[in-house]
Amino acid sequence: MMNYKTLFFTSSVALLASCSQSTAAPNVAESERLDTKPEITKTIVVAGGCFWCVESDFDKVDGVVATISGYSGGHVDNPTYKQVSREDTGHYEVLQIEYDPETVSFDELLTYYWRHVDPTDDGGQFCDRGDSYKTAIFVNDENEQQIALKSKSDLENSGVLEAPVVTPILTAAPFYPAEIYHQNYYKKNPLRYRYYRSSCGRDKRIEQVWANNETAHK
Repeated sequence: MMNYKTLFFTSSVALLASCSQSTAAPNVAESERLDTKPEITKTIVVAGGCFWCVESDFDKVDGVVATISGYSGGHVDNPTYKQVSREDTGHYEVLQIEYDPETVSFDELLTYYWRHVDPTDDGGQFCDRGDSYKTAIFVNDENEQQIALKSKSDLENSGVLEAPVVTPILTAAPFYPAEIYHQNYYKKNPLRYRYYRSSCGRDKRIEQVWANNETAHK
């Protein structure tokens, strides 16, 4: 499926010197708030539509040490952006989040995640349609699964949303970093990123979805 982001990216890539076709190791977005990396960190992988936007949102969270945009959940090893965009790999666009559990908990990250996506959309996210843009939470063990299931149940029972939550809780799968030009895209290409995010209607739709929650999207 040719989605809005793919069209946007295809039309912009020729203009970006950084956007080579390399699949080199990603440029990890380390938090500038932390002078020293914590001794113990954990990771969470989430899918929330365009990983440029998800990375931008989570880089604002205190306790997030690093973020990497990538792909997970599918059946193709080392997929490329082009392959995932064809919607035949089974992969989601995801963000791997490394965090300090002493500063922010797994449950708190989930609460933040819910309020920065549309968990009621089973066809993609915002202007980007297709399976690779659907929402999902990947858990590493039984404890995380129970926390995630409770977080989802609490949201469903809160009455905040006007439609059912369709976000699946999935067992962690191999994570493949996206191409280097996708890492920190919102920092390296701020004008193009802001144009894409605005024209895709992400923030406007999130405000609509969470209109019944006074603390939503903060």
